[in-house]
Amino acid sequence: MRKLGIIGGTGWSSTALYYEHINRGVAQRLGGLHSARLAIESLDFADYAALEHAGEWDAVAQMNIDAARRLVAGGAEGVLMACNTSHKCYAAVAASIDVPLLHIADAAADRLVTDRRTNVAVLGTRFTMTEPFVRSRIEARGISIVPVEDAWVREVDRIIFQELAVGRVVRDSQRNLKTLITELAKRKTQAVLLACTELVLAVDVRANVIPVYDTTAIHARAAVEWMLADEEEARAAA
Repeated sequence: MRKLGIIGGTGWSSTALYYEHINRGVAQRLGGLHSARLAIESLDFADYAALEHAGEWDAVAQMNIDAARRLVAGGAEGVLMACNTSHKCYAAVAASIDVPLLHIADAAADRLVTDRRTNVAVLGTRFTMTEPFVRSRIEARGISIVPVEDAWVREVDRIIFQELAVGRVVRDSQRNLKTLITELAKRKTQAVLLACTELVLAVDVRANVIPVYDTTAIHARAAVEWMLADEEEARAAA
């Protein structure tokens, strides 16, 4: 089994979901007492988010680069960033290490293509919803991104940073997100992509009028596939 390094803490609650999803995935695939070989670099999100909001993206990238290098030095054979917004720095981080950096949008796009989705709405921080670092990788697979009004972009961003990132799930915000998804369904949107790893805390992916895809679970599943690829190839050859 390959060892995976996770850059987490952005925020900690979704990093905990990654840990659970990946360990459950490994246990289901291998059975018995098996669990995942993981190392986690958990960053202080207060410092991280302050840099994001100040537009200090070079400093954000450096935090991720330093974390990735520490993980590789500790034996990680691949790395993931447990945060959609962090992928704004993907190119700089990937170039700084000599092991794979598993992109969250590539995993999501693979799933959307498999399910034959041709248009989706992307919900996340304002950075993720309005900039191309996630959207462009989805669009490159022939999937159209449904526009979301500025007022909703601000509301989703507020819910993420003021509530979910500090571990608060507010009922009114849950209702607001459900209203948004219902409005998107009325506009013939085929599916919604939760492109923030905390949003699943406030959105029930099984109880909406259109399919909802959780990038946390999708990314974690792709990580399990990568971790077990060598082992399963060996089994197939035996």
